[in-house]
Amino acid sequence: MADGRTIVSIKRPLASVAGLLLLSVLAACSDGGLATGSLSLAVTDAPVDRASAVVVQFTGVEIKPAEGEALDFTFAEPRAIDLLALSGTDSDALLENVEVPAGRYNWVRLKVNAAEDGVADSYIDLTDGSRHELEVPSGAETGLKLVSGFNVPAGGAAGFTIDFDLRSSVHEPMDAADSYKLRPALRIVDNTQVGAIAGTVAAALVPDGCAPAVYVFAGGGVTPDDVDGMAPEPVTSARVELDVASGQYGYRAGFLAAGAYTVAFTCDADADDPATDDALAFAGTQAATVIAGQTTAVSFAAPP
Repeated sequence: MADGRTIVSIKRPLASVAGLLLLSVLAACSDGGLATGSLSLAVTDAPVDRASAVVVQFTGVEIKPAEGEALDFTFAEPRAIDLLALSGTDSDALLENVEVPAGRYNWVRLKVNAAEDGVADSYIDLTDGSRHELEVPSGAETGLKLVSGFNVPAGGAAGFTIDFDLRSSVHEPMDAADSYKLRPALRIVDNTQVGAIAGTVAAALVPDGCAPAVYVFAGGGVTPDDVDGMAPEPVTSARVELDVASGQYGYRAGFLAAGAYTVAFTCDADADDPATDDALAFAGTQAATVIAGQTTAVSFAAPP
């Protein structure tokens, strides 16, 4: 190619991976050759309200070694993934066990079909039954790029998760005839250093008309706020859902780096517009500490 990239066509089928995006090195070349490893890559998401599906069509993945040309893995067929189905600790694989050179990588780019062209290759389904085209501004040219680097150790294994925070990313159009915009707030974490926060929410906190969600903020003692592009911003959020079998409301927020967090419950999640400063009412704010490989329990009880 004129830009010097290496193109590899990937034909293996899409696979689901519960709870992790695995960037793994399974083997290294021997006999004095260039050390290599194998690469697996998947995506997960934090939810958004008023939508029943958020589908993004991926066409490939590009990664850039610190030394050498970018590696471009183009899918034989585009892969449509409903990100809304991947909340909590679920994820979906984009690449599996693809051999790559070991060493430092500067960035990863997710290539998508998400232009405002009248074709619903990427789209959002709303709870009112309507479907709208989903556009990633400049997505056709630049894709979705993460500049946080990572390492692929020779003969070893490394795992990372890329999280689409849909609550921060989906923007409604000013004109109902226009497409919805996806401006992803992406983060990447090392799977060996992440855990989860999960728990129950008392039914008394979820009255009729409530749009329940749990917001998770980095650090202790944070005063919770909405998603508006100004600190403090939640690291992630989790939808609160009713378990019909147990009759309890519960939530799970996954892929959190080990450390201290502030966790808060709100009934106003559907009023959180990422483009504006919204006054959300939070209740039961608590401190939590995430330990790698474990789930920290934080539940919200009814007030006395």
